[in-house]
Amino acid sequence: MRPARNPAFLIRATAAMYHNSSQKKYWTFSKEANLENLRLEANQKFRVKALSLRKPGISESMFLNPREEKVLFRHYEKRLLDFCTVFKPAMPKSVVGTACMYFRRFYLNNSLMEYHPRTIMLTCTYLSCKVDEFNVSSTQFVGNLQENPAAQERALEQILEYELLLIQQLNFHLVIHNPYRPLEGFLIDLKTRYPLLENPEMLRKSAEDFLNRAAMTDAGLLFSPSQIALTAVLNSAARAGLNMETYLTECMGLKDEKETLSKMYDSMRRITTLLKEYELPKADEVNVCKQKLERIHTEFTSNTSLKRKHGYEDDDHVVKKPLVTEEEWTDEDLDLL
Repeated sequence: MRPARNPAFLIRATAAMYHNSSQKKYWTFSKEANLENLRLEANQKFRVKALSLRKPGISESMFLNPREEKVLFRHYEKRLLDFCTVFKPAMPKSVVGTACMYFRRFYLNNSLMEYHPRTIMLTCTYLSCKVDEFNVSSTQFVGNLQENPAAQERALEQILEYELLLIQQLNFHLVIHNPYRPLEGFLIDLKTRYPLLENPEMLRKSAEDFLNRAAMTDAGLLFSPSQIALTAVLNSAARAGLNMETYLTECMGLKDEKETLSKMYDSMRRITTLLKEYELPKADEVNVCKQKLERIHTEFTSNTSLKRKHGYEDDDHVVKKPLVTEEEWTDEDLDLL
């Protein structure tokens, strides 16, 4: 019989996999300002391209500003999570986390004004099912949208047409290291090496809630999965009135590593702050921004010159008339009631 693996070894192995990954090398940033700059550049890039078409009646005022793009991004990211939550069959947490990260990475370098987030969010989710080997057919996938077969077929056509674009914009870096596996490692480690905590499982629910909330922030673009998972565990313990400092100093061997411990605490504070500062946009604000977005897509995304460089020679299926009349499926089709 093979000996049981040391849970601490599993934690270190998971951290090593991340350290050598494309996620660490290309998609982990040191500062939030770096992310905001990329999003601002994407916004400005679309404005320049759209204005270069010299269409009559077009002015700067019709475009979404970065704040308005953030409003819509958060709205559609929440729709993505809602879609995944009620998906049948039940979707593993790792698939949901991968979909969220794809969505967040895509809009680091692209504007919502050029690629509609409704289609991108579903394409991210569909691709994450494939990459994480959650075996659902394309028919099963769009069957979670609504019962109208024509609308399901329409949605699937758009998803399949944008799938290659998404992969290209992710630079073919499709493996995502989520914090859910490190969380399991920490819970096992607590059971094995930290007898002061009688029932580590009591921390699971709150810790998983923390990770679900973290997925809707930039935490995954700024910190390692292990840092996020450890923060979730310690946050859960703090909510239960437990002091876990001895776990860090004794079990994790950081007693004499004051600088490392200080940096770890700093990272955990930054992660927690991201969650505390996160707010979903108000419905009336979303509606105003959505009206602007639909007008932009009506005016510009039917023009193939904005996308032809990505390999799409014919975008006639993308909005040529207002979405409410042209599209066979809309945001409301995502409401699975």
